[in-house]
Parts: sequence; C-alpha cells; structure tokens
Amino acid sequence: MQPFFDFLGHYWWLIFPIGGMAGGWARQWSRASEQRHRRKVELYKLKNQQVAAEQASQAEVAALMAAHDAVNHKWLDYELDVGKLIDYPLMSDVREPLTVAFLRAKKEADGMRPAAAAEITTAARLAEYRAAVHSYEIAFEIAEHEARRIKDGNFTGPERERLATARKLLRIAEDVAATPAERQTAYKRARKELDGLIVLPETTVAALEEKIAGMIDARKDPGTDARIA
Repeated sequence: MQPFFDFLGHYWWLIFPIGGMAGGWARQWSRASEQRHRRKVELYKLKNQQVAAEQASQAEVAALMAAHDAVNHKWLDYELDVGKLIDYPLMSDVREPLTVAFLRAKKEADGMRPAAAAEITTAARLAEYRAAVHSYEIAFEIAEHEARRIKDGNFTGPERERLATARKLLRIAEDVAATPAERQTAYKRARKELDGLIVLPETTVAALEEKIAGMIDARKDPGTDARIA
C-alpha cells in the first residue's frame, strides 16, 4: 500500500481531473438511465393504447354484429310469416327497386360479417363492415316503410280480394281445431290464390309447412270442409 500512498503524495493533483471525469461518467450514466426509463414508460403506454384500441374496435365490431342480427330478425319476421308477406307484399317483390336494394345490401353485409369480432383486425376492414351494416339498416328501413305505406295498393280490386281470401284460408290451415283434410285443402287453395300475385320465398313456404306440420296430413281425406266450400 505504501507505493500507492507515495504515488498519491506526488500526483495528488490528478484527483481533480479524475474526479471530474468520474462525475461526468456518473452524469452520463444517469442521463442514459433516465432515457431508458422514459423509453420503457413510452413503450408501456403505447402497448396499453394498442390494447385499448383493439378492445374498442372489437367492441364496435360486436355492436355492429348485434345491429346486423337485429335487421336480420326483422326480415325473418316477414320471411317466416306468410300473413305478413300478404299484408306487405312489397317486402318479397323482387320487381320493386327498393326490395332489390334491400336484398342486395343484406347480401353484402352477410358476406362481410365475421365469424367472431376478433377476426376484424384492421381499421379498413372495420370501416367496410361498418358501412355495409349501416347500408343494410337504411335499405331495410326504407323498404319496410314503403311496404307499410303501400300495403296491397299496387294490386287491382280482384287481386286484393284474392289476397283477402288467401289470408282466410291460411287461418284455417293453421287452425288446430280443423281436421287434417280441412287444413290440407285450405293450404292448397291459399297457395292457388297467391299464385301469380306473390312469389313466396322457399324459406317462407318451408316455415309455413313446418308450422302446420302434422296438420297437413299425408293421408288424403275425401271429406270436404263446409267452411271453405
């Protein structure tokens, strides 16, 4: 140790520059440490912002899917109810521009719908689906409003009478108090009255027949219903 102290005794003045350099190194290390800390904080904030953005976008997708479902259910109320289609025939008339526009918007929205909200991961994809759902909502609302305004106004007097007869026959076809033969006859006559007036979608016919399944018996009864004779 003595040589070390002898060195310090002769070169004590080196303490000042060395101390200055040490202080400089300490300050540089402190600044570097602060910068690393700031970067970590910024990265943490950025990650949280990204997570929040992803959660917000998924929440919006889920809301859009719910809105999409709501319009589909409104449409099914018509498609699965022959009586409503008779009352508002424009909803199934593919000759009507508003109906065509609504069905086209439905097809586009259905095609863009994700299986799950998490499947939409980009802002562009979200914007496309959002626009499709909004267009679908508006197109359905316009078509439904017009259908309820016009009702059967596009039909002639005799055609409206046929529609009224079809409504009565369908009530008999769905009447649990009627015999299988009465229901079968009523159903067939109702379809005949509607022929050429309203084109019932296949899903509508399937829903109707399922609704009165067991009522329209496969066994043909030669009896005739006096109420519909």
